[in-house]
Amino acid sequence: MQPLLCGFKGTNMKTFNMNTFKAGLMSIALAATASMMPAAASAASKGKILVVMSSAHELELRDGKQYKTGYFLNELAVPLRMLVEEGYTPVFANPKGDTPQMDANSNNKNYFGGNDAKREDALSYLAKFDSLKKPKTLASVASEGASGYAAVFIPGGHAPMQDLLKEQSLGTILKNFHAAAKPTAIICHGPIALLATLPQPAKFQSALIAGDTAATKSLSQGWTYAGYKVSVFATSEEKQIEGNAQLGGQVLFYPEAALAAAGATIQNGADWQPNVVVDRELITGQQPLSADAFGKALMEKLAAQAK
Repeated sequence: MQPLLCGFKGTNMKTFNMNTFKAGLMSIALAATASMMPAAASAASKGKILVVMSSAHELELRDGKQYKTGYFLNELAVPLRMLVEEGYTPVFANPKGDTPQMDANSNNKNYFGGNDAKREDALSYLAKFDSLKKPKTLASVASEGASGYAAVFIPGGHAPMQDLLKEQSLGTILKNFHAAAKPTAIICHGPIALLATLPQPAKFQSALIAGDTAATKSLSQGWTYAGYKVSVFATSEEKQIEGNAQLGGQVLFYPEAALAAAGATIQNGADWQPNVVVDRELITGQQPLSADAFGKALMEKLAAQAK
């Protein structure tokens, strides 16, 4: 069967060069790929941003209950749009390399200033990223190292409390970003993932759930982010959404208390008010209402790094 030569009109078959043909096909493929990406992403990239997602679809609660969860819509979409429009290329990764799930409760106009059109736009925007549906595994990223990325970004939702906090590959990744002093931006429940850099994060989690303060103190030794100033979803905010309000039960532990037990200095603001804390390479946002300020803080850190 002869090769199809559309796009090579006028080519002399006697002098046809297969390398030229292959190069032409590659150009067509690249153009097609670019056309499927958001407009800003198809331009020359300023660098890659590692976007770490959770593979968890449910959060275990006390008394055997579960809460269907995933990433929070605005916590991903708002900073992601800023990154792409600034010329960065997102690379999505999670523990299993499976499609992340959105927390249905985040699909709410209240997280977009009451503007339902902005909520719809956020959904449509994320749908353009085919790579979000087929992320890399964190293990594969850990084997590559942090040198190829300008920053790491972890959105919230309760899902990170289920898997990211004890994911060893993520611990390796975060340590690499820390050693290179590269921007590490994490929002809402996401900062719990910082516990993955503990020597024994799974045991630390078990001690938290059991309320064993002596064990958590011992297991916190050697934590990469000890002494860092951090903002995270407040215990007072968590208690407001427990039970029938949203979760349908009580969480196994509170992220604010967990990070404090590991050695972080918590700097939370008033409930449900934007709050972002920047300490060295670490940028943390308190909850969904901090998404815009959080994204802008990440942009400022990247701009400073580029100078």
